[in-house]
Amino acid sequence: MSGLNLRLHEIELYERHVTLRLPFRFGAATVTQCPQAFVRVLAEAEGRRVEGAGAELMVPKWFDKSPALTHEQNFEQLRESLRNAREALLAGRDALTPFAHAQSGGEAAIAVSVSRGLPRLAAQFGAALLDKAVADAALRAAGLAWVDGLRAGVLGDPWSAGLALSHPDHVVLRHTVGLADRLSEDDPGTDPDDGLPATLEAAIRRHGLHHFKLKLSGRLDADIERLTRIAAVLRAHAPDHRVTLDGNETFADAASLGAYWQVLRGTRGLADLLHRTLLLEQPLARAVALKESIAPLGIEVPVILDESDDHASALDEGLALGYRGISSKACKGIYRSLRNARRIAQDPRLLLSGEDLTCQAGLAVQQDTLLAASLGVRHIERNGHHYVDGFGSAPEDEARAFAQAHAGFYENGAGRPHLAVREGRLDLRSLRVPGFASAALPQWRSLRGIA
Repeated sequence: MSGLNLRLHEIELYERHVTLRLPFRFGAATVTQCPQAFVRVLAEAEGRRVEGAGAELMVPKWFDKSPALTHEQNFEQLRESLRNAREALLAGRDALTPFAHAQSGGEAAIAVSVSRGLPRLAAQFGAALLDKAVADAALRAAGLAWVDGLRAGVLGDPWSAGLALSHPDHVVLRHTVGLADRLSEDDPGTDPDDGLPATLEAAIRRHGLHHFKLKLSGRLDADIERLTRIAAVLRAHAPDHRVTLDGNETFADAASLGAYWQVLRGTRGLADLLHRTLLLEQPLARAVALKESIAPLGIEVPVILDESDDHASALDEGLALGYRGISSKACKGIYRSLRNARRIAQDPRLLLSGEDLTCQAGLAVQQDTLLAASLGVRHIERNGHHYVDGFGSAPEDEARAFAQAHAGFYENGAGRPHLAVREGRLDLRSLRVPGFASAALPQWRSLRGIA
């Protein structure tokens, strides 16, 4: 198949308020609440009406980290990106493959958003979310699940045919340890009254965790103290652990990163933790990350890109500067992940990681998890289940419908559906359904429209 053609008739944009049960601090930002965006696409394929959907949390201070902007201004940037994407895709009247829609309408929308002052990472958001929904519609029309649809060429992209796509039964969950997270019950703070783990120690006990993502602040003394305490918890409760480190763009230049790393490497109490470190993610600010070589810094672990992935050639530019890989995140685009996976598959020294944007229960976490796992990612950062109580403010019937459609991926802990993490792993078998990873849909009438 050279791609299934879709004619787009309607694109509906929605949002739902999400309140976090624990504050999530990364870099200079602390998030306690934000909207989740939803997209519904109504299209026609081969004379049949089809529906597709996608969702993504509108996280502040990640797409645009300017301290001059409020969280609400960040949200409005992403709403504008969505509106521009809707307008551009509906402007095309032809029946096109999902990839062709992304290349025409999606790229046009990004150009419009950038011309109106949005940084490229924010400009991509709307197009990336619509790409998921259009792909979902095409796969539903073809009656094929994600991997089978890619193998059959349903999306019409140029990379799937050259990928060793897989149907993994499980993927290892890499638990995020945010900068505000309590590590043990001895740390000051009050647990939410929801029956869910509130500390790193409690999460390890509850879920059998063994892979972790540790946020860095870039402040050397504070990081050494906190990493030393985290290392002690992991030695005691998850002795066979592995970790990744996330710089979240906290370093202004390569020299400051190199000096920081040398001190970490010389700290005796961190030797074992660094030995168990699998990668260091986006330490340099995106303004300089693709302008300075990191090869001379002597960092032993692979350094990968994340926020710098705001244009198609980002990975190739990074590899020339000493980076060893890049992250897969559906909020940056499914076709970006496919392209990067194809490039990485050509060199065994490179890696594709799976990272999180606080993906919420339902469409967002299902689609993002399956995307990465199908491309060979074997451990993926997931944190939406930790910072939000299950399906949050979604109607009870909606949460129950997703949990019933994807038994094994969810469980009814504390009397409500939650992501099911067993022995540090997620069971992906229920995601093999026609469409993009979901046999259930949101209750659209419960959402607030984005005009």
